Amino acid sequence: MSTTEERLAPDQHDTLEGIAAPSENPELVGHVEAQQMLLAAQQAGRLPHAIVLAGPQGIGKATFAFAFARHLLSGAEPSEQGLFAKVGPESPLFRQIASGSHPSVLHLTRPVNDKTKGFKTVLSVDEIRRIGRFLSLTSGTGSYRVVIIDPADDMRAAAANALLKNLEEPPERTIFVLIAHSPGALLPTIRSRCQVIRLAPLPSTELVQVLRRADQLPDDDRACEALLERSEGSARTAIILQQYGGVEISTALDALAKGPLDIAASHRLADAVSGRDSAIQFDVFNGRVLELFAQAASEAAQSGNAIRAKMLSDAWQKARIAITETATYNLDQKQHALTMISRLNNSLKPQGGRM
Repeated sequence: MSTTEERLAPDQHDTLEGIAAPSENPELVGHVEAQQMLLAAQQAGRLPHAIVLAGPQGIGKATFAFAFARHLLSGAEPSEQGLFAKVGPESPLFRQIASGSHPSVLHLTRPVNDKTKGFKTVLSVDEIRRIGRFLSLTSGTGSYRVVIIDPADDMRAAAANALLKNLEEPPERTIFVLIAHSPGALLPTIRSRCQVIRLAPLPSTELVQVLRRADQLPDDDRACEALLERSEGSARTAIILQQYGGVEISTALDALAKGPLDIAASHRLADAVSGRDSAIQFDVFNGRVLELFAQAASEAAQSGNAIRAKMLSDAWQKARIAITETATYNLDQKQHALTMISRLNNSLKPQGGRM
């Protein structure tokens, strides 16, 4: 989103400055097979009442969900290419959905924390209970109603159980769209009541298209190639790497994790990713911590070292819990970063010539 474009969507926990939110992005790039599958089901009168859009973060799952909602509520025929009907930003339907004011679309995501004025770390049961009130109202258009839960893997047990009650007795012409970065984190009873649609990371040509429209594509060819390789098909990852020093953070962490532990460098990195104005950098740091543990665990398993693979998997789980607790209880971010660097170094640095 350029600075001259009007922002329609309210800020959310994952809003990136200057970038259109999924609800206000009129361009769905890629995921053609998934679009065609849903269109075929609609034409046959067999649309599932609930779907899970599964895949890595930042590949367009939420953009897909809102494009699907616009298609359903527009009542229009598929595009000439056989994809979702395109509803442009000039349409009142588009603007209502983008701003969260359309009576037939409910978008549930992490709510604002009234105490900290930031966003809560989970999708609370109170948010999920809004579904009951939403469904008790008559659809504003007499057509479909769409509930988008973004991301569904942010739900705690109480919220998941509250959602399950809605999925067990779905109202007619109501579609639930659950966005899941880690579908395995969903309750099996929820997954069993949904059709899981797996969306793949964007290939380089499509990722370039997204980044060019967002004005986030480096001019230098070598820098562009490096960005595409590091992004692994995620437009969000690419934008964060480009805007917020993500490449430098990841590179510094990699060096500290696998080489001799440099205390001064550890403190410099911890300072850079902690603090009031470093929320995204802190998320980048934590994401890379989990990636390094996961990659090392996978390599150990592939080499047949089951004991080391188990140790690294446990370390990944402990790191994930520490990340959640740091956000939930507003713990010291710098101390968290220093602890994670030390844990990585102890686990990943070469020992006796072996990893």
